[in-house]
Amino acid sequence: MWDDAFPSFLIGLREGLEAGLVVSVLVATLVRAGARSRLPQVWTGVLAAIALSMSFGAVLTFTAASLSTTAQEAFGGALSIVAVAFVTAMVFWMRRSARSLASELKEKVTEALTMGAGVLVLTSFLAVGREGLETALFLWTTARAAHESAGPLTGAGAGLVLAGFLCWGLYRRVLRIDLTRFFTVTGAVLVVIAAGVLGYGLRDLQEGTVLPGGTAYAFDLSGSVDAGSWYGTLLQGVLNLTPAMTWLQVAGYAGYLAVVMALFVRGGRGGRGTPGNLSRVTAGASAGRPASAAPTRTRRLLLAAVVAVPALLAGLVVALADPRPAAGETVAVSDTDCGQGFTAPEPGRRDFRMHNTGNQTSEVYLIDPSSNAVYGEIEGLAPGTTRDLVATVAGGTYAWRCVAADGRAVTSKAVRVGGAARAHAVVPVSARDLTGPLKAYKAYVNRGLAALVTQTGKLSDDIRAGHLDTARTDWLTAHRTYASLGAAYGTFEDFDQKIDGRPDGLPDGVHDKDFTGFHRIEYGLWHGESAAGLEDVAQRLADDAAGLRKAFPHQDFDPSDLPLRAHEILENTLQFELTGDTDQGSGTGLATAEANLAGTRELLTVLKPLLTPRAPTLLPTVDADSARLRKLLDSGHHGAGWTPVDRLDPAAKARIDGAAGQLLEDLSPVPDLLEIRKSA
Repeated sequence: MWDDAFPSFLIGLREGLEAGLVVSVLVATLVRAGARSRLPQVWTGVLAAIALSMSFGAVLTFTAASLSTTAQEAFGGALSIVAVAFVTAMVFWMRRSARSLASELKEKVTEALTMGAGVLVLTSFLAVGREGLETALFLWTTARAAHESAGPLTGAGAGLVLAGFLCWGLYRRVLRIDLTRFFTVTGAVLVVIAAGVLGYGLRDLQEGTVLPGGTAYAFDLSGSVDAGSWYGTLLQGVLNLTPAMTWLQVAGYAGYLAVVMALFVRGGRGGRGTPGNLSRVTAGASAGRPASAAPTRTRRLLLAAVVAVPALLAGLVVALADPRPAAGETVAVSDTDCGQGFTAPEPGRRDFRMHNTGNQTSEVYLIDPSSNAVYGEIEGLAPGTTRDLVATVAGGTYAWRCVAADGRAVTSKAVRVGGAARAHAVVPVSARDLTGPLKAYKAYVNRGLAALVTQTGKLSDDIRAGHLDTARTDWLTAHRTYASLGAAYGTFEDFDQKIDGRPDGLPDGVHDKDFTGFHRIEYGLWHGESAAGLEDVAQRLADDAAGLRKAFPHQDFDPSDLPLRAHEILENTLQFELTGDTDQGSGTGLATAEANLAGTRELLTVLKPLLTPRAPTLLPTVDADSARLRKLLDSGHHGAGWTPVDRLDPAAKARIDGAAGQLLEDLSPVPDLLEIRKSA
């Protein structure tokens, strides 16, 4: 989690220290002036600034949650760019203003003492609010980049707590820190981190179709670099460097780093304050420095911009991200003539009213006739009915293809839409395309079933010999082997219920005669049943495993099941193993979940040749998600044992569920991308 936490830790420490120094100067000035009674006004302003910052973070979160996936990418990317801009401004502002910060604030406090309480509240609010809003914005972008809130929130919390202790130590004069050097070093590190956030934001804008070049990769090392390795996780978590990056990402990252770092280093040569000057000023005891002309108006404008710019962006994205599709013409569909009334549409989101004038139910596709790529589709348009098909039209060639129930396909005349940009389309997959992956996966299952036969035979021998401790170990080995074959469950017919069935719904529950297989043996092994009582059920499991191995090569395996299983295996894992629903006493739900994850990864491996050209960034993202989930599951593995799901720490359970949910979300496009379409 540290790889995700470090950027937020640094921003929390730095912004917290800035805000803490401000508060320390305000408090010290009031104490020195004998105005302790005015301290509640300072704390009121500070608390108001904290409340505003938290509300700002909530607005960003709920705004993003209400948008479509594409709009979320655009919204997040835009805010990442804004965050980089403000963090950059903060780094340079602190470097330039550190020496005059204390005198500026003390001048403001002195003026406020002669005025009403509201002025002092406003002074502390404005002084702290800027840092709080910057923290909220940067934390939101880093949390989104990490796909999990625990790491960034933990890092930011640790940074703020440490900043609080440092400010207290400086105020009480028990610490002496060269803060000039501190802000210089952390500023340089933040410039590097901000470069990564900029690259991530540009990628989001590409995925949100705001910027072009989403498939123009400067490099793609996903085939040779493990995104889930410690170094891959570190580079992605801290620097937002991924195995595959587009030219725009690389240019933005390198250009920002070269220009901003050069300016930062150059600015540092122009002069430095006395080492430790801020630490002495914070104590507030020696206030002899002349007040400098502070850029009050500039800071207030920056504060207003931090609030106004993201709010404006949120409003624009909500208003424009999913505009109502422009009304389009009615297009006639039939088994003899497809696309009557279709003319070249204007670019943008279009609503085509598809009316079936024939006498057969048809599948309707808006395609690029040169590649058969699909822009939009309607399944099962019945005769005499009308349904809307919404699609985004950009530069390219378009035609309608209608496939009637009898299999006859009719394609309309193609039309050309001008423009440089191209709309997103999915290259269709045929049953023939899935032949190779299906063959490879069946070979994997055959190898797994061969191992299963050996392992269940050994389990039966253990129980027959009365070696129940060994049987518990061998039971888990065999069960994990079976769990890793998840994509083939639909072809196992009655064998799956015999081998891995649960007692749910059986009249006598765990004691029902029809409760057999792994879970029946699990119940007996972990509930004190004798070896003699389990001998028959163990032998039956071994026989069923052998029967399945013999039957599998002759069972029907629908190739369209492969893309579906990529998502369904982990759906079942989240529903059953990660809730403890399948646990019959062994407490090994995490181990089974890990085997399910391994089975999913094997399935994605055979589907990679089809997925990579259709969604180049999907598998690297899924690989990183899988590595995170596997690491979390492994944390429950202690020697030969596993932590039962119901005994997990709530925070650990939440992290596992969150990682599994994120992986499911990132896997969700697979069935649509590899759906067998009749348009091919």
